[in-house]
Amino acid sequence: MVSPEGLVAAAAVLAGLGLLAWRLWAGRLEVPGGSRKEEEEEEGIPFITEDGSGRCRLLCKPSALAQHLVRSLGRSAVLRGGRWPWSRWPRLQMLRQLLQLPEPEPAVARELLQLPDAGLVALDWLVGPWGAAGGCGGGPSPLLLLIPNAAGKVTGGLLRLGLRALERGFVPVIFNRRGHNGCPLTTPRLQPFGDPGDLREAVTYLRYRHPAAPLLAVSEGSGSGLLLAYLGESGSSSRLAAAACISPVFRGQDWFEAGMPWLYEWPLLLHLKRGLSRLLRVGTRGDGIPRTATPCPPLPRYVGSLTEAVDTDRLLGSRSLRELEETLFCRTKSHPTSWEAYWERNEPLRDADEVAVPVLCLCSADDPVRGPPARSLPLELFRSSPYFFLLLSPRGGHCGFPRRGPGRCWGHEAVLEYFRAMAEFLRAEERRKGLPRARRWGGPAVEPPAFTWQRSYTR
Repeated sequence: MVSPEGLVAAAAVLAGLGLLAWRLWAGRLEVPGGSRKEEEEEEGIPFITEDGSGRCRLLCKPSALAQHLVRSLGRSAVLRGGRWPWSRWPRLQMLRQLLQLPEPEPAVARELLQLPDAGLVALDWLVGPWGAAGGCGGGPSPLLLLIPNAAGKVTGGLLRLGLRALERGFVPVIFNRRGHNGCPLTTPRLQPFGDPGDLREAVTYLRYRHPAAPLLAVSEGSGSGLLLAYLGESGSSSRLAAAACISPVFRGQDWFEAGMPWLYEWPLLLHLKRGLSRLLRVGTRGDGIPRTATPCPPLPRYVGSLTEAVDTDRLLGSRSLRELEETLFCRTKSHPTSWEAYWERNEPLRDADEVAVPVLCLCSADDPVRGPPARSLPLELFRSSPYFFLLLSPRGGHCGFPRRGPGRCWGHEAVLEYFRAMAEFLRAEERRKGLPRARRWGGPAVEPPAFTWQRSYTR
């Protein structure tokens, strides 16, 4: 039986599709960046594509690592996929990405990780019919940590990326914030936009459980704010070998204040409200994702504490993502703070100068969610930092990058090719410099030291 929330969501989607079709038919749908050639599209190293997106450009600071990435992308077929007929309609791509689920929908095995303050986060391990196929070369299969958007919505695109990674020999695991996607809320607080404390605990646990496996991370949309904040705060102690952000949001405060297309904001707002309303009811169950793990015993939920911490009427009555964010984290009853002070602690790039592992940011100039490139892309960061790489496509929408054929998203293939290139580069440098391997075959598994990129790689 369909729930009332489901009927409302379906009606909203149908209304949105009708309005979108009418605007397309009337010729009044604007394509951001399509009216004139942006300065940003002229920078960087060009890559010819045949998927309807035109020329991709890689903007980065020259280095040995950058040269290797350029060669890898240049000789790869990743950026030369088949055409997709709706490449000029980013809002249609956005709806497709939010609504379409992979076929078949994957099963996940859930692990609950207890945090120092007794809170819980959930790690969903994707399982499927494919075994590890070597991934990025010899040795243990690399772990791929998948971070959903800030609303915690595990989209079909993120699941397809996980399945594609599973086919390529990675071990994908989804990070769910406290209170998201059926993860029990056992504290009177949720995770702020750019607070990496819970993610740090999850990374530490994954490194402890798989000490010899390379650890990679990829985030989707607004979830990139969490990953970028973690990389900045952790610096050379991040324990990650490489990271990637698909359609990232770089400036959190500006993003919330500018507003988003209602076709994107309204479904996410409804998703968040449904999750919060579940947390305010006793006996909440998960979101229906099939799991192979044994269900956990009943856990205490601090329903009363959450009600005492925030104004629930104002929370569930929020009409925008900004109003909901402000109610949750700024207008609390015990520790209220200002909107500006909140973003001083949660801006994704507040410690960008401290990032010490390679980060690929895959963006499109027509992203209707992030906003125009001129005001939403920190181009100077990519020009000056040896660790940040911007792969900018004229078209691709928000987390869309569609193509026909296997995978249906050339952006996912580009991210996996980037991880393969990073592993290839590291192996070549280890052989050239005679660096020790993390694990000796035939001996006991010993936890390696915290991963640190050599400065010479980025010069």
